[in-house]
Amino acid sequence: MLLYLRLLKESFAFAINALRNNKLRTLLSLLGVTIGIFSIIAVLAAVDSLDRKITNDLSGLDKNTIYLLNSSFGPTDIPKWKREQFPNVKYDEYVYLKGAMTNTDQLGYQIFTKSEIVKYDSKQVSDVNIVPVSAEFVDIEKLEFSKGRFYNESEANSGAKVIVIGDEIATSLFDNADPIGKSVRLYGQRFTVIGVLTKKGAGLFGDSNDSSVYVPVNFIRQKFGDNNTSLTNVIVFKPESGVDMEAYKAEISQKLRAYRGVKAGEIDNFFINVFSGFTDFIDGIIGSMKLGGWVISGFSLLVGGFGIANIMFVSVKERTNLIGIQKSLGAKNRFIMFQFLFEAIILSVIGGAIGLLLVWGIAVGLSKALDFEFVLGLGNILLGTGLAGIIGLISGILPAISASRLDPVEAIRTGM
Repeated sequence: MLLYLRLLKESFAFAINALRNNKLRTLLSLLGVTIGIFSIIAVLAAVDSLDRKITNDLSGLDKNTIYLLNSSFGPTDIPKWKREQFPNVKYDEYVYLKGAMTNTDQLGYQIFTKSEIVKYDSKQVSDVNIVPVSAEFVDIEKLEFSKGRFYNESEANSGAKVIVIGDEIATSLFDNADPIGKSVRLYGQRFTVIGVLTKKGAGLFGDSNDSSVYVPVNFIRQKFGDNNTSLTNVIVFKPESGVDMEAYKAEISQKLRAYRGVKAGEIDNFFINVFSGFTDFIDGIIGSMKLGGWVISGFSLLVGGFGIANIMFVSVKERTNLIGIQKSLGAKNRFIMFQFLFEAIILSVIGGAIGLLLVWGIAVGLSKALDFEFVLGLGNILLGTGLAGIIGLISGILPAISASRLDPVEAIRTGM
């Protein structure tokens, strides 16, 4: 055992010495592996960061959450002209389904509307995301508060002029002052601030809660009516845990069809969109991005591997005389093989380490410059290092074997 450890130590020392004596060659050999590892790990780190951001943004919603509205979240076989005839879901349908549905944890009503300006004294914030929802959304979206509360069912049903604001809105309008109890202007009317949402950071899909305000859905209904085509109404279902989703969707369809008087044989004039379908779609995109990154970066690694193999064959050619002398002095074949194999692996690992450092530096810089956290995880670091080692092993194995099999007499004669 000690003999093998000594053999490994001496082979490692010879490899390091060879790399030091050929600095330019070493540098050129590093470039291919550095670019390859940088490409792969940069893509994987970016995709992992994106995946983490998406997961964080969607963490407040259960994957079984269902959105009932007159449009589909994904592709559909129903022609566009037919879909355009589908009626908007109505508030009375929400009230009906709320009392009729079984196995339901929460059921809420939301209206999608355009952004507005929110004012307080001489200050104002433009392009504010207005979120008119029923009282159940505090539980559906698992909203968290730094101050105050969400409006209750009574306030929501009456369309009370109360408002819950995001952290960014609170900071822009009130600086460090307490917003609770103060009045802001929206739609030309005064709303009393009753809650401030906990800061979440920028959202990946449009506006985040930080730049949003929540108002009772019935205020919007009273202001714009139920038949306003510029608004999109949605009924949101949160089923109980463990419910058979297909049976639950069938129950929604059966009860809404009966309520609307849809005849047997006619298609549903509404869409039941399950949130898990959207997340599966996103997961598919992320998987494709990872695969694309591997394919593109694989070519860089292939070029880097060929570069190292070429340099190692040149190194064997240059040191043929030295190999012959080492063998004549008693060096075993495995000693010569390990010497060149270690040189290739060390060369590749150094190139990989430089590639990882570049990824880390860019990730830190982008995280500071953008409101988005790029993360170089331990898994990607280990993957990059492992790939570099494997590339070095594969690239160096043939030159190392050819060096170990040289005849000592012929090697010395060739090198003279």
